[in-house]
Amino acid sequence: MNYTHDLIVIGTGSGGIGAAVAGGRMGLRTLAVEKAPAVGGNAARSSVSMWEPGVGGTGIPFDLYRRLRRLRHAAGIYSFGRHGSWTPPGEVLFPMGEHVVDPARRYADTLRRHGAAHAPDRKAFSREHLHGVVFEPPAYQQVVEALFAEAGVELRTGVRFTHVEGDGGRIRALHLSDGTIVSAPAYVDATADAALALACCAPTVLGQEARSAYDEPSAPPEPNDRVNGVTLIYRISPTDTPAIEPLPAGVPRECWWAPSFPWTSMVHYPCGDRNMNMLPSMEGGQFLRLGHHAAMLECRRRLHAHWRDLQERFEEFRSYRLAWVAPALGVRETRRIVSEYVLTEHDLDAGLPGQTHPDIITIADHPRDRHGAGGRASDLDGPLGIPYRCLLPRGFRNLLVACRGSGFSSIAASSCRLSRTMMQLGQAAGTAAALAADAAIALPDVPPDRLRNELRKQHAQLEYPLTSELRAHLENENA
Repeated sequence: MNYTHDLIVIGTGSGGIGAAVAGGRMGLRTLAVEKAPAVGGNAARSSVSMWEPGVGGTGIPFDLYRRLRRLRHAAGIYSFGRHGSWTPPGEVLFPMGEHVVDPARRYADTLRRHGAAHAPDRKAFSREHLHGVVFEPPAYQQVVEALFAEAGVELRTGVRFTHVEGDGGRIRALHLSDGTIVSAPAYVDATADAALALACCAPTVLGQEARSAYDEPSAPPEPNDRVNGVTLIYRISPTDTPAIEPLPAGVPRECWWAPSFPWTSMVHYPCGDRNMNMLPSMEGGQFLRLGHHAAMLECRRRLHAHWRDLQERFEEFRSYRLAWVAPALGVRETRRIVSEYVLTEHDLDAGLPGQTHPDIITIADHPRDRHGAGGRASDLDGPLGIPYRCLLPRGFRNLLVACRGSGFSSIAASSCRLSRTMMQLGQAAGTAAALAADAAIALPDVPPDRLRNELRKQHAQLEYPLTSELRAHLENENA
């Protein structure tokens, strides 16, 4: 068969970025297809423009951060500021958590999340150990496009696949909405909802599995369709004329979808604006029932009511104005594949010391975190590893899924869904495609040791704590 490319990546969210850049850097003729008008996925169009604390965010995420640092006000490291649960007696309860840019911190400080649950003083632990990255979405898109160009990646935005040719666990070609037909020996599905895998009739699940599926202690007795909530993020800017902004016509002042307005994660940008993330704006099940367009309209109404409530209750917010609303909803969970190995709660509990997988290709340590899907966030005791087999849809030979739709149970997905983890999954997928091409083998047959060694060469963190070599690499932030 005459291939037009060596690797085709569908979707340019975090996973797609990692896959396309890794594949291109390793010499593959790589095509990245994005149905939105621009790259970036949740991090850009939904303004989920911060990387929360967590292990594993080295490799391509660090390369991206170093580029962002070169641009004025494009990125910063944040530390915890105020938090509602830390409000002293007698003071007004702060409505959730605040993250402030901290010039004293470095990128290596952002590579940990576990440990707070057992700290004698959670507030002190969080302020000392939990740091993340905040960045400007347009700058992020600019840097991603530059990385694509340098890696020789062909990028097509505003284009989607319309039809899949294939059988026997292999994709032969994709028909695109621009009228072209493209083919490659390897494909990466980095869409928001495993859309390519679904179109190929790969086995998928939606919602929470029953306890009997994987014997997970925290799973419900029966399966259900509950998924993490979605958020419509907005941005506020300082103003010299304090005021309470008027509500649009038809929007009530009271919260009509919950007993009270949701708490909010507020992240300061380097320029002084704040990113406002309701937790959540809408339950995931309602989002799925309404569809994106209707859910977006409803979430915009809720956003205005939420902002009005903050301005009425907290005088400091009267010195800000509503400056921008994200053009897309921040979606935390949709469909997931049934993979050759499905990561479960048992992996979260075992952690790296208790896992025996020979093919771990990234690590993570975010809590079980089920916004609006039942249960509170619960911290992990340490990092866990994600096997390469989680990217392989069961029975497929030339398709990898590197996104939040990878092979996770619902509980495991709530811990592994963060942006840098997805980017590392993508980096592993692009690297595996290159190794498969070099050895003329199918994607499931890529030797785990060879893949892991290649990822280490690319500065991906596979062990905890950081090796001395990787720590030395991270010290070079200004390269």
